[in-house]
Amino acid sequence: MHTVETPEVRSWNFARGIASVVVMAEFAAEYGVPTTRLLAGSGITEATLDDPGVQIPAEAELTVVRNLVAALGDRPALGVEVGQRYRLSTFGIFGFACVTSPTLREAISLAIRYYRLGFAFCTPVVEYRREDVVAWIQHELIPADVQRFLVERDIVAMHRVMADLLGHDFAFARIEFGYSEPSYARRLESVLGARPSFGHAHTMFTVSPELLSHPLPQANQQTWSVCIAQCRDLVQRRSARTGIAAEVRERLLPGSGATGITTPPPIDTVARDLNMSVRTLRRRLTDAGTSYRVLLDEVRRTLAQEMLTGTPLTIDDIAIRLGYAEATPFIHAFKRWTATTPAAYRRDRKY
Repeated sequence: MHTVETPEVRSWNFARGIASVVVMAEFAAEYGVPTTRLLAGSGITEATLDDPGVQIPAEAELTVVRNLVAALGDRPALGVEVGQRYRLSTFGIFGFACVTSPTLREAISLAIRYYRLGFAFCTPVVEYRREDVVAWIQHELIPADVQRFLVERDIVAMHRVMADLLGHDFAFARIEFGYSEPSYARRLESVLGARPSFGHAHTMFTVSPELLSHPLPQANQQTWSVCIAQCRDLVQRRSARTGIAAEVRERLLPGSGATGITTPPPIDTVARDLNMSVRTLRRRLTDAGTSYRVLLDEVRRTLAQEMLTGTPLTIDDIAIRLGYAEATPFIHAFKRWTATTPAAYRRDRKY
């Protein structure tokens, strides 16, 4: 069956943890670049590097990247070298959720769903086809001066993490880059396991579909569910809604805004209520690092959990109240949000 999965956000401009900067600082130090030089102009202090709970703007990490490229950019395959330093442990609870997933397919879906808990500047769109699995790597929004470094860093990091998940050496089936061939192309081939081709209108890599269903060596259903809950809570804390996002979220709640309806309204209704076009609303939400779909999912998830634990409504009734035509798509969405079904969620909380 042909399906496509996309991250909740389409831009790299979201807050992230400090671990990625720590990886780059340690790499730079090995080659004689002082940490103060690497952090210059980023607003990040050396003391901040020791605080795993701190959040930094994406622009701060981008400044660190620029400093690293300025200091060591004459090293061939710099992005490849740095990308190899990213391991599952770099991603904290997000990485632990991936490694305890039942299969590689579930781990990939989770990584896409909680994309904001990572450090990538590239945005992957994963297309599941009968003959292969294609990851289309969107990098058009990355500034040109660091685009190649970040494309190679992020793709090599993705490769390294998938090898960690599978517990053995791993090779992409095919890989294509949207820029001209560099002098270190063979280095990319040795790391990624496939000979890249260059000069394409896109950047992508493919994975054999046979790998998707293999159980991961550290899979653990109970631990996985706990980790997903922690990932969800972390995203919610990072995404405290202000500005335009808060205004939209308020109008998605039942009976709010000018609509007075009991189910979340469509985006054109929300845009009209805010006196702007749908296109303008989408642009402003993208600038805020979110989207109508993300906010709608947040509201639906919250309302679903409340109705499941606080009312005797049937699953069908809850689905309809949330704007679904029937229960099946609601059940699929709820499982995507929480890694469990509505019925199991209600049962576990002993309504």
